[in-house]
Amino acid sequence: MLTLFEFGLSGNCHKARLLLSMLGLPYTKHAVNGGLAEHKSADYLQQHPMGQVPLLVDDNIRIWDSQAILVYLAAKKPELGFYPAEPELQAQIQSWLSVANNELNRGPALLRMHYKFGRVIDMDAALALSRQLLLVLEKKLQQDSWLVGTAVTIADIAMYPYLALAHEGQLDLTAYPAITRWLHDFESLPGYVVMPGILPTPKQVSA
Repeated sequence: MLTLFEFGLSGNCHKARLLLSMLGLPYTKHAVNGGLAEHKSADYLQQHPMGQVPLLVDDNIRIWDSQAILVYLAAKKPELGFYPAEPELQAQIQSWLSVANNELNRGPALLRMHYKFGRVIDMDAALALSRQLLLVLEKKLQQDSWLVGTAVTIADIAMYPYLALAHEGQLDLTAYPAITRWLHDFESLPGYVVMPGILPTPKQVSA
């Protein structure tokens, strides 16, 4: 039985929830109590020595890191195409997983941490990185419906939550119609689940 240890307001945890739902995989949620620092307790550190969430437990298997969890889960149902078998597509997906773990976390996600949770950050650096990332994404999504190939993959799942939560980091996406279209299309997928803070994305109407 799959068990997901998570924070409810974590975009990284929401990635795992999204894919579990889209794959139709039953699982048990374990809400980690961040206020009591449960993720730093001795019991939790035995399962995840880094003391972080999300953590996926599959019988005796423990998977750390949201990106690794996406790869692991997608491999359970390869026929659904969330992690295609073609090496070229896998390489492209890995590139976006790296972006999700770096530029996305150090840009939009960090701005959200500042405005929503009061974290002190280098505001100029986070804003500059966010703007650069949004421009790259907008150009990509002007050309393609999805980030890799012709259908949704774990690349899209990895990038979605913190872009959908961009407003909580005081980022306005109205100047990025291709990103807005992609968000709406993602939210229309079968198995999509929402998390607190994510607002429905309005469908873009062509002029």
